[in-house]
Amino acid sequence: MASTEEKDLYELGETPPLGHVPKQMYASLIRQERFGEPRSAFAIEVVDVPTPGPKQALVWVMAAGVNYNNVWAALGRPVDVIAARQRRGATEDFHIGGSDASGIVWAVGDEVTNVKVGDEVVISCGMWDEDAPDIAAGGDPAYSPTYKIWGYEENYGSFAQFTLANRLQLHTKPKQLTWEAAAAYMLVGATAYRQLLGWPPHVVEEGDPVLIWGGAGGLGSMAIQITKARGGIPIAVVSHPDKYEFCLQLGAKGVINRKDFEHWGRLPDVDDADAFGKWMQGARAFGQKFWDALGERRSPKIVFEHPGEATIPTSIFMVDNGGMVVICAGTSGYNADVDLRYLWMRQKRLQGSHFATRDQCEAFNDMVARGEVDPVLSRTFPFTGVGDAHQLMRENQHPPGNMSILVNAPRVGMTEVP
Repeated sequence: MASTEEKDLYELGETPPLGHVPKQMYASLIRQERFGEPRSAFAIEVVDVPTPGPKQALVWVMAAGVNYNNVWAALGRPVDVIAARQRRGATEDFHIGGSDASGIVWAVGDEVTNVKVGDEVVISCGMWDEDAPDIAAGGDPAYSPTYKIWGYEENYGSFAQFTLANRLQLHTKPKQLTWEAAAAYMLVGATAYRQLLGWPPHVVEEGDPVLIWGGAGGLGSMAIQITKARGGIPIAVVSHPDKYEFCLQLGAKGVINRKDFEHWGRLPDVDDADAFGKWMQGARAFGQKFWDALGERRSPKIVFEHPGEATIPTSIFMVDNGGMVVICAGTSGYNADVDLRYLWMRQKRLQGSHFATRDQCEAFNDMVARGEVDPVLSRTFPFTGVGDAHQLMRENQHPPGNMSILVNAPRVGMTEVP
Protein backbone atom coordinates (compact mmCIF):
# COMPACT_ATOMS: atom_id res chain seq x y z
CA MET A 1 0.00 0.00 0.00
CA ALA A 2 1.61 3.26 -1.12
CA SER A 3 1.47 6.17 1.28
CA THR A 4 1.46 9.86 0.36
CA GLU A 5 2.36 10.89 3.89
CA GLU A 6 5.98 11.46 4.87
CA LYS A 7 6.54 9.78 8.23
CA ASP A 8 9.48 8.72 10.38
CA LEU A 9 8.50 5.01 10.40
CA TYR A 10 6.33 2.96 8.04
CA GLU A 11 4.58 -0.25 8.94
CA LEU A 12 5.24 -3.41 6.94
CA GLY A 13 3.05 -3.34 3.86
CA GLU A 14 3.06 0.47 3.84
CA THR A 15 5.30 2.15 1.25
CA PRO A 16 6.72 5.67 1.61
CA PRO A 17 6.56 8.15 -1.27
CA LEU A 18 9.31 7.21 -3.71
CA GLY A 19 12.60 8.70 -2.57
CA HIS A 20 11.41 9.72 0.90
CA VAL A 21 13.77 8.19 3.46
CA PRO A 22 12.23 7.83 6.93
CA LYS A 23 14.34 8.09 10.05
CA GLN A 24 13.65 4.55 11.25
CA MET A 25 12.83 1.08 9.92
CA TYR A 26 11.85 -2.39 11.06
CA ALA A 27 14.62 -4.98 10.98
CA SER A 28 14.84 -8.65 11.97
CA LEU A 29 18.19 -8.60 13.69
CA ILE A 30 20.58 -10.50 15.94
CA ARG A 31 22.20 -9.34 19.17
CA GLN A 32 25.03 -11.05 21.03
CA GLU A 33 22.86 -11.81 24.06
CA ARG A 34 20.54 -13.82 21.77
CA PHE A 35 23.24 -15.92 20.08
CA GLY A 36 21.99 -19.49 19.73
CA GLU A 37 19.39 -21.34 17.70
CA PRO A 38 18.16 -19.15 14.82
CA ARG A 39 14.50 -19.37 15.83
CA SER A 40 15.22 -17.33 18.96
CA ALA A 41 18.29 -15.37 17.79
CA PHE A 42 16.35 -13.19 15.33
CA ALA A 43 13.91 -10.56 16.63
CA ILE A 44 12.15 -7.65 14.94
CA GLU A 45 13.24 -4.27 16.28
CA VAL A 46 13.12 -0.63 15.19
CA VAL A 47 16.50 0.87 14.24
CA ASP A 48 17.72 3.94 12.37
CA VAL A 49 17.82 3.87 8.58
CA PRO A 50 21.43 4.00 7.35
CA THR A 51 22.58 6.83 5.09
CA PRO A 52 24.28 5.99 1.80
CA GLY A 53 27.81 7.31 1.43
CA PRO A 54 29.80 7.81 -1.77
CA LYS A 55 29.36 4.90 -4.22
CA GLN A 56 26.49 3.50 -2.11
CA ALA A 57 22.74 3.18 -2.59
CA LEU A 58 19.83 2.72 -0.21
CA VAL A 59 17.38 0.06 -1.41
CA TRP A 60 13.77 -0.47 -0.30
CA VAL A 61 13.78 -4.23 0.23
CA MET A 62 10.92 -6.13 -1.36
CA ALA A 63 12.16 -9.63 -0.54
CA ALA A 64 15.25 -11.26 0.97
CA GLY A 65 16.94 -14.60 0.34
CA VAL A 66 17.88 -17.19 2.97
CA ASN A 67 21.44 -18.55 3.11
CA TYR A 68 23.43 -20.61 5.59
CA ASN A 69 25.78 -17.76 6.49
CA ASN A 70 23.13 -16.25 8.76
CA VAL A 71 22.68 -19.55 10.54
CA TRP A 72 26.33 -19.02 11.54
CA ALA A 73 25.60 -15.39 12.41
CA ALA A 74 22.72 -16.45 14.67
CA LEU A 75 24.84 -19.06 16.45
CA GLY A 76 27.68 -16.59 16.96
CA ARG A 77 30.13 -19.14 15.60
CA PRO A 78 32.51 -19.84 14.02
CA VAL A 79 32.70 -16.02 14.01
CA ASP A 80 30.98 -13.44 16.19
CA VAL A 81 30.26 -11.07 13.30
CA ILE A 82 29.24 -8.21 15.60
CA ALA A 83 32.50 -8.34 17.58
CA ALA A 84 34.52 -8.73 14.37
CA ARG A 85 33.03 -5.52 12.93
CA GLN A 86 33.49 -3.66 16.20
CA ARG A 87 37.20 -4.54 16.13
CA ARG A 88 37.31 -2.82 12.74
CA GLY A 89 35.68 0.30 14.20
CA ALA A 90 31.94 -0.33 13.75
CA THR A 91 29.65 1.09 16.44
CA GLU A 92 26.49 -1.01 15.89
CA ASP A 93 25.81 -3.61 18.58
CA PHE A 94 23.47 -5.59 16.32
CA HIS A 95 23.64 -7.61 13.10
CA ILE A 96 21.16 -7.18 10.25
CA GLY A 97 21.75 -10.23 8.09
CA GLY A 98 20.54 -11.21 4.66
CA SER A 99 22.88 -11.63 1.68
CA ASP A 100 20.30 -11.76 -1.12
CA ALA A 101 17.63 -9.22 -1.98
CA SER A 102 15.34 -7.73 -4.55
CA GLY A 103 14.10 -4.20 -4.21
CA ILE A 104 13.81 -0.63 -5.44
CA VAL A 105 16.59 1.96 -5.39
CA TRP A 106 15.40 4.61 -2.93
CA ALA A 107 18.38 6.95 -2.54
CA VAL A 108 21.90 7.16 -3.96
CA GLY A 109 25.17 8.64 -2.74
CA ASP A 110 27.73 10.58 -4.70
CA GLU A 111 29.38 8.87 -7.70
CA VAL A 112 26.49 6.44 -8.23
CA THR A 113 25.67 6.56 -11.93
CA ASN A 114 24.78 2.95 -12.82
CA VAL A 115 21.38 3.09 -11.08
CA LYS A 116 18.83 5.76 -10.23
CA VAL A 117 15.99 6.16 -7.75
CA GLY A 118 13.09 3.94 -8.79
CA ASP A 119 15.14 1.23 -10.50
CA GLU A 120 14.18 -2.37 -9.72
CA VAL A 121 17.29 -4.34 -8.75
CA VAL A 122 18.67 -7.54 -7.32
CA ILE A 123 21.67 -7.31 -4.99
CA SER A 124 24.79 -9.45 -5.09
CA CYS A 125 26.66 -9.98 -1.83
CA GLY A 126 30.30 -9.27 -2.75
CA MET A 127 31.57 -5.91 -1.41
CA TRP A 128 35.02 -4.41 -1.86
CA ASP A 129 36.87 -1.10 -1.82
CA GLU A 130 37.04 0.06 -5.43
CA ASP A 131 39.97 2.32 -4.56
CA ALA A 132 42.11 -0.38 -2.93
CA PRO A 133 45.51 -0.52 -4.69
CA ASP A 134 45.18 -4.18 -5.70
CA ILE A 135 41.74 -3.65 -7.23
CA ALA A 136 42.67 -0.35 -8.88
CA ALA A 137 45.57 -2.22 -10.51
CA GLY A 138 43.10 -4.62 -12.11
CA GLY A 139 43.22 -7.48 -9.61
CA ASP A 140 40.35 -9.90 -9.03
CA PRO A 141 38.23 -8.26 -6.29
CA ALA A 142 37.59 -11.65 -4.68
CA TYR A 143 41.31 -11.89 -3.87
CA SER A 144 41.41 -8.47 -2.20
CA PRO A 145 41.69 -8.17 1.60
CA THR A 146 38.89 -5.60 1.31
CA TYR A 147 36.47 -8.20 -0.08
CA LYS A 148 33.56 -8.81 2.32
CA ILE A 149 30.17 -10.50 2.19
CA TRP A 150 27.29 -8.07 2.63
CA GLY A 151 24.74 -9.15 5.19
CA TYR A 152 27.30 -11.33 6.98
CA GLU A 153 30.73 -9.75 7.34
CA GLU A 154 29.21 -6.33 6.63
CA ASN A 155 26.07 -5.02 8.33
CA TYR A 156 22.73 -3.71 7.04
CA GLY A 157 21.77 -6.74 4.98
CA SER A 158 18.37 -7.52 3.53
CA PHE A 159 16.37 -8.53 6.64
CA ALA A 160 15.13 -4.96 7.03
CA GLN A 161 12.88 -2.50 5.24
CA PHE A 162 15.95 -0.71 3.87
CA THR A 163 19.38 -2.06 3.04
CA LEU A 164 22.67 -0.36 2.22
CA ALA A 165 24.67 -1.64 -0.76
CA ASN A 166 27.63 -0.57 -2.85
CA ARG A 167 26.87 0.48 -6.42
CA LEU A 168 28.63 -2.53 -7.95
CA GLN A 169 26.32 -4.88 -6.04
CA LEU A 170 23.25 -3.68 -7.93
CA HIS A 171 21.98 -5.58 -10.96
CA THR A 172 18.85 -5.23 -13.07
CA LYS A 173 15.99 -7.39 -11.78
CA PRO A 174 14.84 -9.90 -14.44
CA LYS A 175 11.44 -8.64 -15.52
CA GLN A 176 9.73 -12.04 -15.55
CA LEU A 177 10.43 -12.79 -11.88
CA THR A 178 8.34 -12.05 -8.83
CA TRP A 179 10.03 -10.12 -6.04
CA GLU A 180 10.42 -13.26 -3.96
CA ALA A 181 11.91 -15.31 -6.80
CA ALA A 182 14.29 -12.47 -7.66
CA ALA A 183 15.58 -12.48 -4.08
CA ALA A 184 16.40 -16.19 -4.06
CA TYR A 185 19.13 -16.87 -6.59
CA MET A 186 22.09 -14.48 -6.70
CA LEU A 187 24.31 -15.69 -3.85
CA VAL A 188 24.12 -19.39 -4.68
CA GLY A 189 23.91 -18.83 -8.44
CA ALA A 190 26.88 -16.50 -8.82
CA THR A 191 28.89 -18.72 -6.46
CA ALA A 192 28.12 -21.74 -8.65
CA TYR A 193 28.86 -19.73 -11.81
CA ARG A 194 32.36 -18.84 -10.61
CA GLN A 195 33.02 -22.43 -9.54
CA LEU A 196 32.02 -23.84 -12.92
CA LEU A 197 33.21 -21.08 -15.26
CA GLY A 198 35.75 -19.01 -13.35
CA TRP A 199 38.81 -21.28 -13.30
CA PRO A 200 40.07 -21.87 -16.84
CA PRO A 201 40.95 -24.19 -18.39
CA HIS A 202 38.64 -26.10 -16.05
CA VAL A 203 35.35 -24.66 -17.27
CA VAL A 204 32.21 -26.58 -18.25
CA GLU A 205 32.07 -27.24 -21.97
CA GLU A 206 29.92 -29.33 -24.29
CA GLY A 207 29.80 -32.96 -23.19
CA ASP A 208 31.76 -32.53 -19.94
CA PRO A 209 30.59 -34.78 -17.06
CA VAL A 210 30.21 -32.82 -13.80
CA LEU A 211 29.61 -34.35 -10.36
CA ILE A 212 27.46 -32.04 -8.22
CA TRP A 213 27.22 -32.56 -4.47
CA GLY A 214 23.99 -31.45 -2.80
CA GLY A 215 22.08 -31.37 -6.07
CA ALA A 216 18.75 -30.51 -4.41
CA GLY A 217 20.14 -27.58 -2.41
CA GLY A 218 20.51 -23.94 -3.36
CA LEU A 219 24.04 -24.29 -4.75
CA GLY A 220 23.41 -27.64 -6.39
CA SER A 221 20.18 -26.56 -8.07
CA MET A 222 22.04 -23.67 -9.68
CA ALA A 223 25.02 -25.85 -10.65
CA ILE A 224 22.80 -28.40 -12.39
CA GLN A 225 21.16 -25.69 -14.51
CA ILE A 226 24.40 -23.86 -15.36
CA THR A 227 26.07 -27.14 -16.38
CA LYS A 228 23.07 -28.11 -18.51
CA ALA A 229 22.91 -24.69 -20.17
CA ARG A 230 26.60 -24.99 -21.09
CA GLY A 231 26.07 -28.39 -22.67
CA GLY A 232 27.68 -30.31 -19.82
CA ILE A 233 26.31 -33.49 -18.24
CA PRO A 234 25.33 -32.95 -14.58
CA ILE A 235 25.21 -35.92 -12.21
CA ALA A 236 23.72 -34.93 -8.85
CA VAL A 237 24.27 -36.37 -5.38
CA VAL A 238 21.40 -36.17 -2.86
CA SER A 239 20.51 -37.63 0.53
CA HIS A 240 17.13 -39.21 -0.21
CA PRO A 241 15.27 -40.75 -3.17
CA ASP A 242 12.47 -38.21 -2.83
CA LYS A 243 14.91 -35.61 -4.25
CA TYR A 244 15.65 -37.54 -7.44
CA GLU A 245 12.83 -36.13 -9.52
CA PHE A 246 13.63 -32.56 -8.46
CA CYS A 247 17.19 -32.88 -9.80
CA LEU A 248 16.12 -34.67 -12.97
CA GLN A 249 13.58 -31.96 -13.78
CA LEU A 250 16.34 -29.33 -13.44
CA GLY A 251 18.42 -31.16 -16.02
CA ALA A 252 20.52 -33.75 -14.19
CA LYS A 253 21.17 -36.84 -16.32
CA GLY A 254 21.39 -39.04 -13.24
CA VAL A 255 21.19 -38.91 -9.44
CA ILE A 256 23.16 -40.76 -6.74
CA ASN A 257 21.94 -41.31 -3.17
CA ARG A 258 24.89 -40.75 -0.83
CA LYS A 259 23.06 -42.69 1.90
CA ASP A 260 23.78 -45.85 -0.12
CA PHE A 261 27.44 -45.54 0.95
CA GLU A 262 29.21 -45.44 4.32
CA HIS A 263 32.80 -44.40 3.58
CA TRP A 264 32.31 -40.68 4.27
CA GLY A 265 34.55 -38.61 6.52
CA ARG A 266 38.26 -38.30 7.15
CA LEU A 267 40.56 -40.45 5.02
CA PRO A 268 41.99 -43.45 6.89
CA ASP A 269 45.74 -43.69 7.40
CA VAL A 270 47.19 -45.10 4.19
CA ASP A 271 49.39 -47.41 6.32
CA ASP A 272 46.28 -49.01 7.83
CA ALA A 273 45.71 -51.52 5.05
CA ASP A 274 42.37 -52.81 6.33
CA ALA A 275 40.79 -49.41 6.95
CA PHE A 276 42.17 -47.89 3.77
CA GLY A 277 41.05 -50.90 1.75
CA LYS A 278 37.53 -50.59 3.13
CA TRP A 279 37.48 -46.89 2.26
CA MET A 280 38.75 -47.59 -1.25
CA GLN A 281 36.02 -50.19 -1.71
CA GLY A 282 33.40 -47.57 -0.88
CA ALA A 283 34.97 -44.93 -3.13
CA ARG A 284 35.14 -47.35 -6.06
CA ALA A 285 31.51 -48.36 -5.56
CA PHE A 286 30.56 -44.69 -5.61
CA GLY A 287 32.57 -44.28 -8.83
CA GLN A 288 30.71 -47.20 -10.38
CA LYS A 289 27.42 -45.56 -9.46
CA PHE A 290 28.59 -42.38 -11.20
CA TRP A 291 29.37 -44.36 -14.37
CA ASP A 292 25.95 -46.01 -14.18
CA ALA A 293 24.24 -42.62 -13.90
CA LEU A 294 26.34 -41.16 -16.73
CA GLY A 295 25.83 -44.19 -18.95
CA GLU A 296 29.53 -44.57 -19.77
CA ARG A 297 32.88 -45.09 -18.05
CA ARG A 298 34.10 -41.49 -17.88
CA SER A 299 35.21 -39.59 -14.80
CA PRO A 300 33.97 -36.07 -14.06
CA LYS A 301 36.01 -33.22 -15.51
CA ILE A 302 34.80 -31.05 -12.59
CA VAL A 303 33.58 -32.02 -9.15
CA PHE A 304 31.39 -29.27 -7.66
CA GLU A 305 32.18 -29.36 -3.93
CA HIS A 306 30.90 -27.70 -0.78
CA PRO A 307 30.41 -30.43 1.90
CA GLY A 308 34.18 -30.58 2.48
CA GLU A 309 35.36 -32.90 5.23
CA ALA A 310 32.96 -35.76 4.52
CA THR A 311 33.41 -35.83 0.76
CA ILE A 312 36.76 -34.36 -0.33
CA PRO A 313 38.63 -37.71 -0.24
CA THR A 314 36.05 -39.22 -2.59
CA SER A 315 35.97 -36.13 -4.81
CA ILE A 316 39.74 -36.18 -5.28
CA PHE A 317 39.60 -39.90 -6.07
CA MET A 318 36.70 -39.44 -8.50
CA VAL A 319 37.77 -36.45 -10.60
CA ASP A 320 39.37 -37.22 -13.95
CA ASN A 321 43.11 -37.04 -14.56
CA GLY A 322 43.87 -33.38 -15.13
CA GLY A 323 40.43 -32.46 -13.76
CA MET A 324 39.39 -30.09 -10.98
CA VAL A 325 37.66 -30.34 -7.61
CA VAL A 326 36.35 -26.83 -6.86
CA ILE A 327 35.04 -26.00 -3.38
CA CYS A 328 33.24 -23.00 -1.89
CA ALA A 329 32.39 -24.19 1.65
CA GLY A 330 32.82 -26.91 4.26
CA THR A 331 29.33 -27.67 5.48
CA SER A 332 30.36 -31.06 6.90
CA GLY A 333 33.61 -29.78 8.42
CA TYR A 334 36.85 -28.03 7.53
CA ASN A 335 39.44 -30.77 8.12
CA ALA A 336 39.50 -32.41 4.71
CA ASP A 337 42.06 -35.11 3.90
CA VAL A 338 43.71 -35.44 0.50
CA ASP A 339 45.69 -38.39 -0.80
CA LEU A 340 48.42 -36.34 -2.45
CA ARG A 341 49.39 -39.19 -4.75
CA TYR A 342 46.28 -38.51 -6.80
CA LEU A 343 47.03 -34.79 -7.00
CA TRP A 344 50.59 -35.00 -8.23
CA MET A 345 50.68 -38.26 -10.16
CA ARG A 346 47.35 -37.71 -11.93
CA GLN A 347 47.77 -33.92 -12.01
CA LYS A 348 44.44 -33.08 -10.45
CA ARG A 349 43.51 -29.65 -9.19
CA LEU A 350 41.92 -28.71 -5.85
CA GLN A 351 40.62 -25.16 -6.21
CA GLY A 352 39.02 -22.88 -3.64
CA SER A 353 36.34 -20.48 -4.85
CA HIS A 354 34.57 -17.63 -3.00
CA PHE A 355 31.41 -15.96 -4.34
CA ALA A 356 32.04 -13.98 -7.56
CA THR A 357 33.14 -10.79 -9.29
CA ARG A 358 30.84 -8.08 -10.65
CA ASP A 359 31.28 -9.42 -14.20
CA GLN A 360 30.47 -12.98 -13.11
CA CYS A 361 27.34 -11.79 -11.28
CA GLU A 362 26.25 -9.89 -14.38
CA ALA A 363 26.86 -12.90 -16.63
CA PHE A 364 24.89 -15.17 -14.33
CA ASN A 365 22.09 -12.63 -14.00
CA ASP A 366 21.86 -12.59 -17.79
CA MET A 367 21.37 -16.38 -17.74
CA VAL A 368 18.44 -15.91 -15.37
CA ALA A 369 16.99 -13.08 -17.46
CA ARG A 370 17.18 -15.30 -20.58
CA GLY A 371 15.36 -18.10 -18.75
CA GLU A 372 18.34 -20.49 -18.84
CA VAL A 373 18.38 -20.68 -15.04
CA ASP A 374 15.33 -20.67 -12.76
CA PRO A 375 15.69 -19.40 -9.17
CA VAL A 376 13.97 -22.59 -7.95
CA LEU A 377 12.01 -20.79 -5.26
CA SER A 378 10.58 -23.50 -3.04
CA ARG A 379 9.15 -21.62 -0.08
CA THR A 380 8.33 -18.07 0.98
CA PHE A 381 8.04 -16.80 4.56
CA PRO A 382 6.61 -13.66 6.13
CA PHE A 383 8.97 -11.13 7.71
CA THR A 384 8.15 -12.66 11.09
CA GLY A 385 9.54 -15.98 9.82
CA VAL A 386 13.22 -15.06 9.38
CA GLY A 387 14.26 -17.14 12.38
CA ASP A 388 12.04 -20.06 11.40
CA ALA A 389 13.47 -20.20 7.87
CA HIS A 390 17.02 -20.29 9.20
CA GLN A 391 16.08 -22.91 11.79
CA LEU A 392 14.84 -25.19 9.01
CA MET A 393 18.15 -24.68 7.21
CA ARG A 394 20.11 -25.33 10.40
CA GLU A 395 18.27 -28.64 10.87
CA ASN A 396 18.51 -29.54 7.16
CA GLN A 397 14.71 -29.66 7.03
CA HIS A 398 14.31 -26.97 4.38
CA PRO A 399 12.74 -27.91 1.04
CA PRO A 400 14.81 -28.42 -2.13
CA GLY A 401 15.81 -25.22 -3.90
CA ASN A 402 15.84 -21.74 -2.37
CA MET A 403 13.77 -19.82 0.17
CA SER A 404 12.74 -16.17 0.42
CA ILE A 405 11.44 -13.77 3.04
CA LEU A 406 8.81 -11.22 2.02
CA VAL A 407 9.78 -7.86 3.49
CA ASN A 408 7.93 -4.98 1.81
CA ALA A 409 6.49 -7.04 -1.07
CA PRO A 410 2.76 -7.82 -1.03
CA ARG A 411 1.94 -10.90 1.02
CA VAL A 412 -0.11 -12.62 -1.67
CA GLY A 413 0.20 -16.40 -2.07
CA MET A 414 2.70 -16.57 0.76
CA THR A 415 3.62 -19.96 2.26
CA GLU A 416 3.21 -19.57 6.01
CA VAL A 417 5.51 -21.18 8.55
CA PRO A 418 3.73 -24.26 9.95
